[in-house]
Amino acid sequence: MSEEYIKRVNTILTYIDNNLSADLSLETIAKLAFYSPFHLHRLFKSITNETLNNYVTRKRIEKAASLLMHKKEVSVSELVLQFGFSSHSAFTRAFKKYYGQSPSDFRKSNFNSFSKISKTNSKKGKENSDSEGYICTLTNLKKWIQMNATIEIKELPKMDWAFITQIGPEGLDAAFGRLLQWAIPRGLVGENLKMGRIYHDSFKITEPEKVRMSACLLLPSPIEVTGEIGLTSTPKAKCIVGHFEIAPHDFGKSWQSLFLWMSENGYKKADQNPFEIIHNNFNEHPEKKCIVDLCIPIE
Repeated sequence: MSEEYIKRVNTILTYIDNNLSADLSLETIAKLAFYSPFHLHRLFKSITNETLNNYVTRKRIEKAASLLMHKKEVSVSELVLQFGFSSHSAFTRAFKKYYGQSPSDFRKSNFNSFSKISKTNSKKGKENSDSEGYICTLTNLKKWIQMNATIEIKELPKMDWAFITQIGPEGLDAAFGRLLQWAIPRGLVGENLKMGRIYHDSFKITEPEKVRMSACLLLPSPIEVTGEIGLTSTPKAKCIVGHFEIAPHDFGKSWQSLFLWMSENGYKKADQNPFEIIHNNFNEHPEKKCIVDLCIPIE
């Protein structure tokens, strides 16, 4: 796949993220990308494995699901208008297709719950009736964060990143490898090297193989990038910062525990993407562990 094609699709993905309430028809996006609708349809699907229209609908529904979970003051009627659905019933039908529940039922079963919604349960609308198992999970997450994290509320500065888009966890290591190959001849790899990951979707809401992430390398300042390498930034923000020293397979548990800590301490996530700052190469750690800051922007 041409690196120029990947670059253009990255631009489209960012535009969609920032304009979910706007007209995002194939024809409109094709004009913005300077492609014919036919060409864009084929290109977008070949890179993302979804049609543009399906991707936009899914992103709107997932954004609505996130607001239902975290913003009690937002009504279902407001979401219908915000995301351009023709009626309340049209929104409900589309929502049920993804989560097997009406928006109101989804909110009742998931508001402020940080237990993981499995793909099976979210599709079929099953609620976890095993309250003992749920309490056990929460207890384990609390113990995990007490034993493995130092948590601070910090003002983080704006940070500039070079990135490669990665959809789904499969292939993430290869994405980081390509990013390093690009960075080495440009003198960007040294003692102060920091890698990172920005999450554009949530594993709680999006099916794992569709979660979009940016595999990142922290830059001292913005530079010119080409091809599949993009340039992005995380804005200056007040964040919950959890400092962990963990094995690679413990990232999911650590994120869950940090979101639980956020909820129990009365903080609300801001409308910005959570991200990681990775401070070391875990292969060089004596216990093969990652030294990482998990960062949740908050209001």
